[in-house]
Amino acid sequence: MINGMKALNRSLRWGMVGGGGTSQIGYIHRSAALRDSNFTLLAGAFDIDAERGRAFGQSIGVAADRCYSDYETMFAAEAQREDGIEVVSIATPNNTHFPICQAALNAGLHVVCEKPLCFTTAEADELEQLCAEKNKVIGVTYGYAGHQLIHQAREMIAAGQLGDIRIINMQFAHGFHHEAVELENASTRWRVDPRFVGPSYVLGDLATHPLFIAETMVPDLQVTRLLCSRQSFVQSRAPLEDNAFVLMEYNNGAVGTMWASAVNCGSMHGQKVRVIGSKASLEWWDEQPNQLRYEVQGEPVRILERGMGYLAASALADDRIGGGHPEGLFEAWSNLYRRFAQAMDATDRRDSAFLQDFWYPGVHAGLAGVRWVEKCVASADAGAVWVDC
Repeated sequence: MINGMKALNRSLRWGMVGGGGTSQIGYIHRSAALRDSNFTLLAGAFDIDAERGRAFGQSIGVAADRCYSDYETMFAAEAQREDGIEVVSIATPNNTHFPICQAALNAGLHVVCEKPLCFTTAEADELEQLCAEKNKVIGVTYGYAGHQLIHQAREMIAAGQLGDIRIINMQFAHGFHHEAVELENASTRWRVDPRFVGPSYVLGDLATHPLFIAETMVPDLQVTRLLCSRQSFVQSRAPLEDNAFVLMEYNNGAVGTMWASAVNCGSMHGQKVRVIGSKASLEWWDEQPNQLRYEVQGEPVRILERGMGYLAASALADDRIGGGHPEGLFEAWSNLYRRFAQAMDATDRRDSAFLQDFWYPGVHAGLAGVRWVEKCVASADAGAVWVDC
């Protein structure tokens, strides 16, 4: 169980690009990174408006001279300091992720980045190669993948409790954008603008989350081909989709489905992953994250609860409080940031033995998400045809 002790013998010196006072996601980055004192926030280029960003940075305790107008200035200035940052988190619109990641790695910094890392597989390949060249880590914030019951499912599947995996059903389908809310909401507006988000909306913004959760649960399965159909029910969003369906085939003969939607009226969040085997099924739903459904044909449904002694050691290791108390998104993100810190430290020490079996969503996970979205868009734009992956 995590009890607040640092995972490392020091705190990593940390900065942020974006994540200022108008950001939807900046606070959760800071809450997650600072939770266990594995990071210390020392610098930031928090806002495209330099004065607003400086005021915000000072309001959360960052020194005025380390609140920068832009990331280039921050990287250059921090490199000249003995106490300069070692890690940077990127919480900016999607179209900026690639150049900022690239600049950060070239500045000798580890990176935590929102997904998608970039818009093309070629760019993602470049970042993966740059990580290897610079001996640095990119952590990708697939937030709920840090929840303990995802890892309980992984252990149960690896142990054969589901038998041969046949079907994986995934969805992330909420209803909050069933109308053109972007006309009144600036934080939504950029998410449906191709200039900022690239070739997709819900496929990249939503679907990659349950996709990565499923990949975490069943890491040996690889998508071999897929077929995608996408729709723009709010016509002003075209060519970006606000609803999409994807059929997938896996390398073991299993099949998968994905439903991503922002127009599922009445749904609060609707992120679910169901893995179906020849013996049993598992289902996890992010609105009830502390329960994992285990269903064996002909037997009563079993609800596995977070924090209980019957769970696998890997599922108990990331608990922060005893069973019965709810843990959710903030705790899952904190678990990810804790793992990012450990991966960064081990990488700096070139501890390949530690990293060999150490799980975290890294640059390759980001690359896989970019490639999957790219294939989905290609399939849909060709008239919903099968494409090889």
